[in-house]
Amino acid sequence: MAFNAKDILAVLDQCCEAYTFPMLDNGYVYLAATRLSLFRSVTDWAMVIEVFGFSPAAGVPDTTIYTFGSRLNNRATPESFENRGAYEQYLEANPNNDSHAVFPIQAGLWQDAAQEKWVAEDAREIVVREQAIPLPSPGEYGRHGIELEAAPRVQVFELCRYLADIARDQVLATPQERRISILPDMEQILLLDEWHHPNLIEEELPSELESFQQLAKVLCTREPELYRPAKKPNTHWRNWPEGGKL
Repeated sequence: MAFNAKDILAVLDQCCEAYTFPMLDNGYVYLAATRLSLFRSVTDWAMVIEVFGFSPAAGVPDTTIYTFGSRLNNRATPESFENRGAYEQYLEANPNNDSHAVFPIQAGLWQDAAQEKWVAEDAREIVVREQAIPLPSPGEYGRHGIELEAAPRVQVFELCRYLADIARDQVLATPQERRISILPDMEQILLLDEWHHPNLIEEELPSELESFQQLAKVLCTREPELYRPAKKPNTHWRNWPEGGKL
């Protein structure tokens, strides 16, 4: 399958216009951590963006795995839709993208049963990927750059940001989860913990950014050294203060 950087950027732009590209200041999600990876085979390309955060509407923290590519693996089957027409509509609307959510944090008594946006006042630990992690004292959050909005009470999104700082690999996708929509013969060629992401609220598109222009070139050439952006990364949650505010 032949492709070039322009083709790749066009796919990403189209996903932005269809609201299927991750918006880091999503008003319904408090951002905590992100990661981006690139995959290639002889014939295909793919980009994966992971977003760990907390949506009060969902009730529990999750990591969404967004995959964009020339071809995708493990697509939904016709049987999972109400009818054939709905399935075909899904494929037509999402020809080069898919998303899946995973839940690295185990539900439990750490969360306030009456108001899920709060950490329970008597909680002492949280289980992440089957590993128990002691909860910090309210005063410890500041040492990780997190200012509690209602100290000494801790909100779930604040705990997520703390966990993203001390247990980043555990709250983001595992290597296997990251490949959920990736074809088996594809090789990971680049992994980024930070990059310059488009501000979709300002109608900024990936094709307009040096970072994504270079990522597209890396996908075309399989040469990760071509990724040398001059602009500073902006994917840390501090850069997206409106996230989760709706």
